[in-house]
Amino acid sequence: MMVDLFFGFVCALMWLPLVTGYCAYSYGRSFWLWFGLGCGLPIVSFFVLLGLICREQFSPGHKLVEEAKRILAEAEAAEVERHL
Repeated sequence: MMVDLFFGFVCALMWLPLVTGYCAYSYGRSFWLWFGLGCGLPIVSFFVLLGLICREQFSPGHKLVEEAKRILAEAEAAEVERHL
């Protein structure tokens, strides 16, 4: 009974650091750094990461960089097809 409660408590406690690490990894940041921050400061690190992601996504420069990456990837794929 106590082992089940302990396991449930650990799972509940690790949920927010895992989500924080996953979000960080999805946006090109270090999973383990943000997972560690999530373990130490769970709610604070989640909102800091959320703020960083929002700032990056709403930046006009970010949109231009993403569009340039897409154009370069398409040009590279066309170049590979021409050589085949």
